[in-house]
Amino acid sequence: MKTHLAVLALVCAPLLAQQTNPSMLVSTGWLASHLGDQDLVILHTGSAKDYDAGHIPGARLVTLAEISVTDASGLRLELPPAAALADAFGKLGVSDRSRIVVYPGTSAVPAATRVWFTLDYLGLGGRAALLDGGLALWRAQGRPLSTEAAPPPAPEKITPHPSPNRVVTSDWLRTHLKDPKVDLLDTRPPDFFSGANPGEFTRGGHIPGARNVPLAQALRPDGTLQPAGALRELMTPPGGKRRASTVTYCNTGQQATVLYFVGRYLGLDVKLYDGSMQDWSREFGLPVESFAR
Repeated sequence: MKTHLAVLALVCAPLLAQQTNPSMLVSTGWLASHLGDQDLVILHTGSAKDYDAGHIPGARLVTLAEISVTDASGLRLELPPAAALADAFGKLGVSDRSRIVVYPGTSAVPAATRVWFTLDYLGLGGRAALLDGGLALWRAQGRPLSTEAAPPPAPEKITPHPSPNRVVTSDWLRTHLKDPKVDLLDTRPPDFFSGANPGEFTRGGHIPGARNVPLAQALRPDGTLQPAGALRELMTPPGGKRRASTVTYCNTGQQATVLYFVGRYLGLDVKLYDGSMQDWSREFGLPVESFAR
């Protein structure tokens, strides 16, 4: 019997290593069959214009302006205090018992993953999921749409359990630039990574030691996530040696949440540099690498 158990353990070990967090991702079919669930809260991310043009029945509109702030130094899309986030989501009908499904109302998947990241930071990641393919796939499949606003929900109370370890600062990153245990991912397009396109920043380029993994590589053409195997390959450093921690960043902390979500979906210890390049590039004492001539 012990021999059989040992063999079974050897067979199952690779499978266990490949496990994902399936509750984080739901299909359009799953959502269609659960629209009437009592504790289900569906959040449409986008603008009032695209929400009014058609949304999943019962969905409530959430904008990034409702769950982020511009801080005193001018950094945009920063996390507010946990109490303010709890109040904002509570006004949307989210409670400690809710099952939350977030979807992008346009092709902008990062808007939805930013909302999911914010819920995760608040301690509700285990109760929140991303709709695979978003509204675009739902619409393409001919599923029902509504142009009527969902009735205002009764405000709910949320007990926040913030996870500050999910977010890193420039100070943290500066002390870990040469840490072999940290895999730093720049999730922007290659021209931003190289510095050929500096965007809005004085210093174009990337944080030293980062590898370029554009967020688009995590998505299929229809906006659904790539298969788990492909995602694992994407998130694995060259040489195939997994790092203890993965840190994602972009320009303002929105695009990078796609690979933050992927990392959490794959069970990795992943963190977001929320300030991203808007923060790093303005600190002239911090190094920036550029390949642009």
